[in-house]
Amino acid sequence: MMSGGGGVPVFNLAPNLNVSRLCLGTMTFGEQNTLSQSFQLLDEAYHAGINFFDSAEMYPVPQRAQTWGMSEEYFGHWIKHRNIPRDRLVIATKVAGPSGQMTWIRGGPKSLDATNISQAIDNSLLRMQLDYIDLYQIHWPDRYVPMFGETEYDPVQQYSSISIDEQLDALSRAVNDGKIRYIGLSNETPYGLMKFIQVAEKSSSYPKIVSLQNSYSLLCRTFDSAMAECCHQESISLLAYSPLAMGILSGKYFSHGNGPADARLNLFKGKYSEGESRYNLSNKAIQAAAREYLDIAKTYGLHPVSLAIAFVLQHPLVASVVFGATKSWQLREVINACKIKLTSEVIEEINKVHSRFPNPCP
Repeated sequence: MMSGGGGVPVFNLAPNLNVSRLCLGTMTFGEQNTLSQSFQLLDEAYHAGINFFDSAEMYPVPQRAQTWGMSEEYFGHWIKHRNIPRDRLVIATKVAGPSGQMTWIRGGPKSLDATNISQAIDNSLLRMQLDYIDLYQIHWPDRYVPMFGETEYDPVQQYSSISIDEQLDALSRAVNDGKIRYIGLSNETPYGLMKFIQVAEKSSSYPKIVSLQNSYSLLCRTFDSAMAECCHQESISLLAYSPLAMGILSGKYFSHGNGPADARLNLFKGKYSEGESRYNLSNKAIQAAAREYLDIAKTYGLHPVSLAIAFVLQHPLVASVVFGATKSWQLREVINACKIKLTSEVIEEINKVHSRFPNPCP
């Protein structure tokens, strides 16, 4: 591990792919953040030593026909207007999996067949005004899996899906064409990860999975069961998203009036089903666990954000923490967390809470 130019440590994710251990997610750009506000956040992150930025074709969220693709567009405008050397940035984005709701994205999208993957890559490159993407990820699987708060697999819900061979072949062609450098998965299961690895090993032309972007936080440690073993044995790093559990672990929703009106769970109440299903503040276990983690932070003189981010960073399989910020002070809070090393006493207290309230935000 190395240190970035602005003090944020760097992790070697793959050959010639060094990523900052903090990754700024852009899913608020174009919805909660204007173009100028996005530029300010990107400027501050970059000058602090963050070189890793994550987006997706469907962003911003909540997803809407009027705004989709704007997060990538804003990010591309920033690169062009700031004239940032391309080799100083590690840019990740994602292709949307099957969705019956987002009809504005390639008619659904209905599947992750070769045509959809190829079109998605080309469109992302156009929106970001780039020649290549460093890390291209499948946002969610092209098959039924329990996601976004669901925990139990229901065999009845399985549907006909595109083969992993076809998905990898399309990604392989994009690598050969110089459009993407590396590939990763997101919101995947241990079965899915291992199947991708198994299929990729059948052909020397298929690219290797280098990363997994799944949720990981004090309120969601499901990665630590079967998935952690898969990643460890296969040398795949975790890009941990939602480290603050959509802001719950910052403590802001426990302040007077249930937090600021512009906080995401308040601003989009009733309009963001994926987020609300997982981060439901009416859930007593979520409230109880979050309050106990806030108490730990207070007891040990830590900022709640520092406790939450430092906990994720100390995991040996985490390459980078993917976080969002809508304001400069939020960005600084996360950056400051890089300086924190949790003691064994703090980890012990965290694990006590986890044993009482295991994964209330799966």
